[in-house]
Amino acid sequence: MNYRLLSKLLGLIANLVGGTMVFSLPWAFLEGDWSMPRERDGFLGLVAAIAVCLIVGSILRRLGRDAEGQLFRKEAMAVVGLSWVLATVLGGLPFWFSATLRAPDVRMSLVDSMFESQSGFSTTGATVLSELQDPEMVPRCILFWRSSTHYLGGLGIIVLFVAILGQGSAGKALMRAEMPGPSHSTPQARMQHTAWVLFLIYTGLNGVMALALCLQRIPLFDSLCHAFGAIATGGFSTYNASVGHFTTDPNLNGAMIEMTIVVFMILAGTNFMLLYWVLIRQFGRLFGDLEWRTYAAIIVVATAVVLAAGLAHGDFDQYGTSDIAVDGGRAEGSEDYPVFRGLRYSLFQVVSIMTTTGFCTDEFEKWNSLSVGLLLTLMFIGGCAGSTGGGIKVIRHILFVKVLRLEIEQAFHPRVVRPLRIGGEPVEDQSLRKSILVYFSLVLLIFVASWLFTLAVEPDSTWTASGHDVEHKLIDSASCVAATLNNVGPGLGVVGARQNYGGFGVPSKLLFIWLMMLGRLEIFVIVVLFVPSFWRSQ
Repeated sequence: MNYRLLSKLLGLIANLVGGTMVFSLPWAFLEGDWSMPRERDGFLGLVAAIAVCLIVGSILRRLGRDAEGQLFRKEAMAVVGLSWVLATVLGGLPFWFSATLRAPDVRMSLVDSMFESQSGFSTTGATVLSELQDPEMVPRCILFWRSSTHYLGGLGIIVLFVAILGQGSAGKALMRAEMPGPSHSTPQARMQHTAWVLFLIYTGLNGVMALALCLQRIPLFDSLCHAFGAIATGGFSTYNASVGHFTTDPNLNGAMIEMTIVVFMILAGTNFMLLYWVLIRQFGRLFGDLEWRTYAAIIVVATAVVLAAGLAHGDFDQYGTSDIAVDGGRAEGSEDYPVFRGLRYSLFQVVSIMTTTGFCTDEFEKWNSLSVGLLLTLMFIGGCAGSTGGGIKVIRHILFVKVLRLEIEQAFHPRVVRPLRIGGEPVEDQSLRKSILVYFSLVLLIFVASWLFTLAVEPDSTWTASGHDVEHKLIDSASCVAATLNNVGPGLGVVGARQNYGGFGVPSKLLFIWLMMLGRLEIFVIVVLFVPSFWRSQ
C-alpha cells in the first residue's frame, strides 16, 4: 500500500469538501434572517468546518508531499473508501458546530451529524431532523449545505475530483473503483474526458431542473435544493411534507410540479452515458438498450399495479403528505377524479422508490399490503448502472435471471453449454456468473445480519415514544435496513414518509451510516477496508 500517495489524494478530497461549503455561506444572508442567532450560528459553523477541512487537507497533503509510484487498484479502492469516510466526518461538522437542533431543545450529536452527512453524500435522503421549516432549529445556510451534499455525492466525489483535477492515469483506477455497476464506455478512452462528460451532463440536468421549478414559481432556494435531491436521487427536501408540500400552496400547480420532478427522477435513474448518446442525437442507443427498456417497463407495470390496488383499497389520500385541506378542500381539482389522483400518486411514488430518490407525496406506508410490498421490492432493484440511483441495479437483476435460467437448464441438460448473452452479445460466462451470485449473496447476508442487529439493539421505546405499535418493530426494522442499504431514505412505520431516524439509538445510527456507505459504493470498496491483508505494503 502506497500510504504517501493515499495521504496526498485524501488531502485533496478534504480540501474539495471544504471548498464546496463556501457556496452555502451566502444563503445565511439571501434566505435566512441574519438577525436571528441561529442563522449566525449556522454561518459560523460553516466557517469553522471549512477551516477544519483546509487544515486536515493541508496536513494530509504535507504527509504525502513526496509521494511516488503509480496508483494501482488496491490504492484506488483505499482512496475511494477512505474518502467517503473522511467526507462523512468533515461533512457533518457544519451540523455539529452550528448546534443545529434535530428536535425541539435537542442538539445534533456528532453521530447525528455524521448520519445526516453520510445520508446526503450517499444520496440516501434519510434524516434525523424533525423540523425543516423552522429556522430556529435548522439555519437556512445549513439546510442548503445539507442539500449540497447530494450534489457532491450524486455523481460521486471521486468523479468530480477526477473531472476537475485530472490525476492523469490514476483517474482511471479511481473512477473504476467508485462508479456503480457495469457501465457503458465513452467514445474516448481518457478517464478525465469521461469524468467531464458525466460532470457536464449531471450539472446541466441540475441547472435545467432548477430553472423548470423556478418557472413554476418555486423560490430559487427550494428549486436548487429539490433539483439537487432529484438529479442525485437523494430526496432531501426543504419541507416536512417533502414534495407533497407544494399541494398546500394555492398559487402553485402541485400536480405539474410533481410530474416535472418525476421526469427528472427518471432521467437521473438512467445510465448517464445513454443520456450522452441522446444529446448527440443517437436515440437508437437509448431504446435499443436492454437495461433501459427493462427499467422503463418495471416503472410502467409497477405503477399500474399500485394504481389498481390503491383504487381497490381507497388508499390515495386527497392531500398526501400535507394532511391539510387546501383552497376550500380542492387540490388542483384532482380529487374529483380518483383515477387521476391515484395515477399521480402511484407514478410519483413508484419512480421515487425505484430510482431510490425517496421524495414523498403521500404516506405510502399506509397503503395496502400489495402496494407496500411492491415498493419494498423496488428498493432492491434500483436504477440503471451508471446512473445516480442506488439499489442493486436493473442490469444485475437481468443477469441474475439469465444466469438462473441457464443453471436450471443445465440441471436437466448438463452437457448443453449456452453462452450468456446481453442484448444479443455474448459475455464472459463463468466469471460473470460467479460475480453476480456473490453480489446477491452478500446483499442478502448483510441485509439479514443488519436486520437482526437492529432488532437486538433497538429498544421498544423507539416505537412507543413516537406513538407506533411495537408489534410493527419486525417489519419497520427490515424497512430501515432496506431503505439505508439501498439508499432510498424513507421506510415503513417509524421511518415512514413523515417520520425520521432521530429516535434511534447510537448503535443503530452507526449501523445505518455503514449501510448507506455500503449501498453507495456497492459493498466491495467498503468491505475490503476491514481485511487486514488489504493494508499490507505488498
